[in-house]
Amino acid sequence: MYEENLKKMKIILPLPAKPLAAYISAVRSGDYIYTSGQLPIVNGKLISQGKLGEDISLEEGYQAARIAVVNCLAAIKGLIGNLDKIRKIIKITGYVNSGLGFTNQPAVINGASEFLIEVFGEAGRHARSAVGVSELPLGASVEIEMIVELLADN
Repeated sequence: MYEENLKKMKIILPLPAKPLAAYISAVRSGDYIYTSGQLPIVNGKLISQGKLGEDISLEEGYQAARIAVVNCLAAIKGLIGNLDKIRKIIKITGYVNSGLGFTNQPAVINGASEFLIEVFGEAGRHARSAVGVSELPLGASVEIEMIVELLADN
């Protein structure tokens, strides 16, 4: 069902990104999976660097958030093998590399939230935080982490 939605959207999940330090991309605890923060990386390359409101447009930040959440899904799929085992997207936290005075973090992180709703429907509606920060790893424009609940017995 969710895997089919991604196919219809012509989204191919990449292999999970290699961690940049001493952590793993995703961890399971009971029926929940927690991802580490994922950056807007495509084919091993960070595709969006800089600060929103200075170097990066709102639209570029929105697209970067979408790519970062795709990388979250890749980390989850790498752990469980099939996204159809997901019961619900519980929460995402989006970090936005923000220039001085930039306060539109929610609009940036909508790139991730709207994508999840498009893929998962009602199961994709989630709690969320959108946080402005002064710097992110590698100078990335956004970073996304998420929590999902799995179907029982998966």
